[in-house]
Amino acid sequence: MSEPEQENRRPAMAGLAIAVVLLVVGLWLAHELTSASKMQDCLMSGRTNCNVIEPAR
Repeated sequence: MSEPEQENRRPAMAGLAIAVVLLVVGLWLAHELTSASKMQDCLMSGRTNCNVIEPAR
């Protein structure tokens, strides 16, 4: 691969890396918001045992 071809790919690779980071952050944020929503729904229904029990791994 010649030098100009590598220089042309750098912005594309940077864009791809940014897109992947945004995707990961978006998925994490969606998971956190879903978890918080479930906890809030539980508490608003009047329950007192809303603690999340993590399965043993």
